[in-house]
Amino acid sequence: MCYLVAKKFNGVGCFALQVTHGQHLADFKEKLMQTVGYDTIQLVTISRPSAYGEYEPYHFVETEQEFEEAVKNM
Repeated sequence: MCYLVAKKFNGVGCFALQVTHGQHLADFKEKLMQTVGYDTIQLVTISRPSAYGEYEPYHFVETEQEFEEAVKNM
């Protein structure tokens, strides 16, 4: 397990979704980046939120759809 994190560049806080590594994750990230662009949103995969304080506070979401909507509204 890992977490997909979306953070606005120079922003405070992020959205996080627990995910599994693999092709589905890569495809999901690519789809999101094509939708929101590469200039304002950073998408990263991390192992555990407690090790990455620079993304705090974390706002955890439960589904890919919820994550996608949150990223689009950032």
